[in-house]
This record gives sequence, structure tokens and C-alpha cells, in this order.
Amino acid sequence: METRDETSAGGLVVSGLAEAVQPDNQVDLSRIYVALIGRLDRRGRLLWSMPKGHVENDDSKSVTAEREVWEETGIFGEVFAELGTIDYWFVSDGVRIHKTVHHHLLRYVDGILNDEDPEVTEVAWIPVSELIEHLAYADERKLARVAHDMLPDLAREEARAGRTTPR
Repeated sequence: METRDETSAGGLVVSGLAEAVQPDNQVDLSRIYVALIGRLDRRGRLLWSMPKGHVENDDSKSVTAEREVWEETGIFGEVFAELGTIDYWFVSDGVRIHKTVHHHLLRYVDGILNDEDPEVTEVAWIPVSELIEHLAYADERKLARVAHDMLPDLAREEARAGRTTPR
């Protein structure tokens, strides 16, 4: 059977980092939001996942993540941290495909959620405190745990740097 490698990138666009830092320097994860996409599966169930897509031409993984998040959510974000990599195998049209997906954290810059991408059924802002249980796929839930652990320190850094989320 023919084998092919594919590379994709995407991630979580994050809003409200600095604003989630409390006066005592604790971080309220329920005040940090991430954009997720929902797609219907063959049974008609809505499955939530992180936006992502194929690396095109010679684009970097960061550029790809920014483009794909924008295309699938309507939100423009800037990559500011790496989240992790997922890889898996599947068969499509008689070809065995090894897919590697590079995930990032992106800082919200601008935009309004929309589900205009034909591959996306729904788009929503989800509080980080509810992220793990929203995601449909185990490998993305693992990355959500990584984000959950990283975001308090990143929020404190954003607050110290005087960054705020654009409104």
C-alpha cells in the first residue's frame, strides 16, 4: 500500500489572558477563553476540536496555524507559544497516511467568530476551565491539559508586560 506523510498546523487562539490575573496573582481560568470548532460526524453528532489545516507551499507551521485558525473561526491570532504535536495514521482512498499536526497557542488580535468555512458547523468561545471536557478527541484532550498547565504562567507574563486583550 502506498504511504504518504502529511503535515498540518493549528491550535488554540486565546483571549483574556492578562484580565484573568487576580490581584493576589492567582489566575482564574474561567476568564480565559479559547476558540473551538465543531463538526458533525457521520452520525450527526457535533464534535468539538482545535482548528487546524494543511501546511501549504513553504509556509512555516506558525503561519499555517494563524491562517487555519482565521479560516476556520474568523479570528486572527498571533502564535506566541508551542503547545505540542499529535501524529497518527489512517487510510484514505487506498493510501496509508501518516499525519503530523503541530499545535500552538495564539494570542487573540482581532475578529469575530464565524462558521463560514464549509468544513465547520459551529464555532464557540469556551472557557479554559471547561476545555478538556469539550474536546472530542483524546489526543487533543492531552494537549488541553498541557495548555491548562501553561496558561497561568503565560497569563501572568501577559499582565506583567501590560498586554490586554483587544475588545
